[in-house]
Amino acid sequence: MRVRRMTAPLVETRGLGVRMGGVQVLRDVDFAIAPGEIVTIVGPNGSGKSTLLRAILGSIRPSAGRIVRSAGLRLGHVPQRLVLDPTLPLTVTRFLGLPRRVSVARAREALDRAGLADLGGRQMADLSGGQFQRVLLARALLDAPNLLILDEATAGLDQPGAAAFYRRIEEVRARTGCAVLMVSHDLHVVMSASNRVVCLNGHICCEGAPEAVAGAPVYRALFGEGTQGALALYRHRHDHHHDHAVEAAE
Repeated sequence: MRVRRMTAPLVETRGLGVRMGGVQVLRDVDFAIAPGEIVTIVGPNGSGKSTLLRAILGSIRPSAGRIVRSAGLRLGHVPQRLVLDPTLPLTVTRFLGLPRRVSVARAREALDRAGLADLGGRQMADLSGGQFQRVLLARALLDAPNLLILDEATAGLDQPGAAAFYRRIEEVRARTGCAVLMVSHDLHVVMSASNRVVCLNGHICCEGAPEAVAGAPVYRALFGEGTQGALALYRHRHDHHHDHAVEAAE
């Protein structure tokens, strides 16, 4: 009989806890993402979404638990925003080569994958918001990451711009096979792109396939009645219970 082997996760957190400024931001977070998977993290402001991403990226140190990364893991990161001095003469190609030099061919390939093949000579200060975020995406793709991490990468973009950006992310995933881990409040992303949704509020409240939207009891408890936004859940794995009204007030 042939035994099916489970695919090892790219990243796994075990009992992860993070304290910042004396405040417990994350506690007992058990999370994993598999190769090729698209996972969206949702939760209210202050729920620790960006903190979890930063811990996975290695930019902050956990106060408890551990993070296990697969051997040779390559990470690409698209931040929420990056502020550059608009008076600084800096072309797109030159920006991609900072702080280490990148060949023109590599820069062109990354820009092509991000949908900006002809903008290498454009000044960064002259880019639209959507173009700027795609340049950040190109930068994240330079090292052919196994895992692409996006921290609300469409913040500040209008709805058509955000939709176009996420369509490009789906194309990148289809072409490269990389996994995608993102924080997003865009409903169409959660519904159309994600294999799994993780609801975070200092700890993982619920996770599963995106099936119920906006009117779900967990959504109303965390975000309030009538709140505009996105939260698609679940196929709940409710092996524990939460006082969601208390969590929403934290």
